Amino acid sequence: MLSSEELERYSRHFLIDGWDRSCQLKLKNSCVFIAGAGGLGNPASMYLAAAGVGKIIICDMDSVELSNLNRQILYTMNDINLSKAESACTRLKGINPSSEIIPLNKKIEDAVDMISGSDLILDCLDNFTSRLFLNSVSHTNRIPMVHAGVSGYYGQLTFIIPGSTPCLNCFISENTQASSQAITGAMAGIAGSMQAIEALKFLTGTGEVLAGKLLFIDCMTMSFSTMKMTKKPGCKTCS
Repeated sequence: MLSSEELERYSRHFLIDGWDRSCQLKLKNSCVFIAGAGGLGNPASMYLAAAGVGKIIICDMDSVELSNLNRQILYTMNDINLSKAESACTRLKGINPSSEIIPLNKKIEDAVDMISGSDLILDCLDNFTSRLFLNSVSHTNRIPMVHAGVSGYYGQLTFIIPGSTPCLNCFISENTQASSQAITGAMAGIAGSMQAIEALKFLTGTGEVLAGKLLFIDCMTMSFSTMKMTKKPGCKTCS
């Protein structure tokens, strides 16, 4: 049930076509695992908490550094050298005290038990090894995953449904070279916010997610394109 405070807090949601109180209850009863509390994980977690997702697990073993602050907007100078997961948890609880926020100050590889209990995974990571590990956990446990990646003024986004769509391993591999660390804060904000949108559509059953499609974002020219994805023959994860 939604309280009178929740009905007021989320009143603008109810003006969206197809979004009624039952949709809001679905969010309240959902658990989202966010892998990475950096440039993507910050905006994604903020919007999901604000939207009323009942339980958010945010996993990152790193500490806040000065060079993070151009894009990781949950943190301030006072958070430097502190745990990203713990600092993010504090800010997110301030955004929505009704959401249960669980910080995990550990590697993704050590968080499988928490991942497997979630309804949705957000891939907000910055290295391919951990991304592919997360992809395998998603596939094994049949948990959908929203993937995003950014570099400079560019980004990409897709929604992976195990057993239905191509997986992450179908279009990146362990041999893929790491992308440049060049990044604008606003680009990370756009991609992370779009991850939140995909999550909200899926959890509420409203709209159409990017299943089987890879969205390319070019903010240098403000252009967007979508490519249909196909499963890689012999993919060791999903074939």
